[in-house]
Parts: sequence; C-alpha cells; structure tokens
Amino acid sequence: MSDYLGVDLAWGLGTPDRAPNETGLVAMGADGTVIDAGWARGVDAVAAWITAHVGPRTLIAVDASLVVTNPTGIREAERQVGQRYGRWKVAANPTNLASAASAGARLLDVLTAHGIGYVSSTAAMRARTGPVAFECYPYTTLVGVEELGYDVERPRYKRLDLRIPAAEARTRRAAAFDELVRRLRETPLDPPLSLDSHPLTAGLADPSVLHGPTHKHREDLLDGALCAWTAAFWERHGDDRVQVLGAEPGLPTDPADEAGRQPVVVALARPSQRGPRG
Repeated sequence: MSDYLGVDLAWGLGTPDRAPNETGLVAMGADGTVIDAGWARGVDAVAAWITAHVGPRTLIAVDASLVVTNPTGIREAERQVGQRYGRWKVAANPTNLASAASAGARLLDVLTAHGIGYVSSTAAMRARTGPVAFECYPYTTLVGVEELGYDVERPRYKRLDLRIPAAEARTRRAAAFDELVRRLRETPLDPPLSLDSHPLTAGLADPSVLHGPTHKHREDLLDGALCAWTAAFWERHGDDRVQVLGAEPGLPTDPADEAGRQPVVVALARPSQRGPRG
C-alpha cells in the first residue's frame, strides 16, 4: 500500500492491430520513498496496478483528462492552464466529448467500480475517507514550484523542438531531461522526492540517449514520479501553493457529469500564476 500514486496515462488506447502505449506508474510513501515503479499498457492493466497499491487514503494523481463534459472545444480547466502558465510556454491539449483521448475517462470509470473516488477541491481531498483520484499536469508542477528554478519557461524534456534540426533537437531534449532529473535529485523539496530510493527511478539519473522510444520510456516513468509528488505536494501545502483550475468562483466552469464530478486540473502555482490571467 502507498500513500501516493502517480499515473502518466498514455493517450493511445490501442486498436485491434496496434498495442496501447505505455503508462508510467510510480507508488510513493509519505517520506518521498519510491515504493514501486514501472510501466503498463492499457486501461485495465493500469487500473489493476492502481488497485494493487492503494491503501485506506491513497491519493492518486493522473496525467489525463478524467472528467469531460463539454461537447466540443476545450475544457475551462485546460483554458486556464494556458491563461495562467502561458508565460512559461505551458498549455493543455483540448479535450471534449468528441475527442479520441478518452483513456482518462475510461480509467476513472474502472476505478469508480473499484470504490476509488474522485476529488476536485482541497476540502474534498482533505476530507477523503478512502482512496481518491484527481487530474494533474506535470508541466504546471515543474513551473509552479519556485524551488526547481524554471523561472522563464518549462523544461523541454518531452517533445522535440521543431524549430531546429532534428539531431540538435534530440540532443537538447536529452540535456533538458538530465538537467531536470538533476534538479529533482539535488534540490531540497518539501515534501521530499527520493528518486534514488528505487532501482527504476534511480536509473533516470543515467545519461539520456538520443533514441526516441527509449527516451519516451524514461519520460513516462519520470512523469509518473512527478504526478505522485504532485499528490504529496497538494496534501502538504493545500491551497497555499496549489490552485484547482476549472472550479474557481466567478470564473467559467464546465458542468459536472452525471455523478456530480467537476472537470478540474490540480496545478501547483506560484503567486504570479494565480488569478484569471496569472
């Protein structure tokens, strides 16, 4: 059983002729120790891993769109990601009921069937009496925590920079990944995150390679760790250092779903990232 679970849910669900993409998974204790880590393919396998690791009050952070009620366009929480974090070159992919990116909604349905709830406010997170899940976004975590030092823009450790030659872009991406891992390992963080406490996450400190699939494999695991740490951070700091996008009074919101769940994104935030335009 773990206090916090991080799930970097893959967008690709798979088809009869194509396997689903990998999902990075990390289980973490309250002291920042990584208890378990790995990868899974497909919603059912991810849900099985989650249910095998939950405890009485496990907080589960998922990088995927969990509650989607808008028929077209972009969810209000996603719009607010761009409004608040755009200065750091962070935006969210739009999700709606017509979107093919339905892995998160499917996962939430499976977790609900296993008695795992959903929270969309700090008060509900604090008051939980069982395991619960919420939606987050690793980029807002990285630029929302001043201690990590990403004061100008997000680290480019994911997609290639298409403005430069591919070979150079791969080299820069690898360097950005390695620098991010260095900061996570060496920066004093509250709550702590100990990547070195598990062989798989400790391996993230090995020098990156330029091979695209290998990089993506490592990136998925790192994002899983960032999600788990986001859950720990939310519990540690609450509304003092975290904002819940898509549910703020006086701002546009999407309707709740038939179960009464509000579409939101839990985002770590500097003071300058709060408010309608940050």
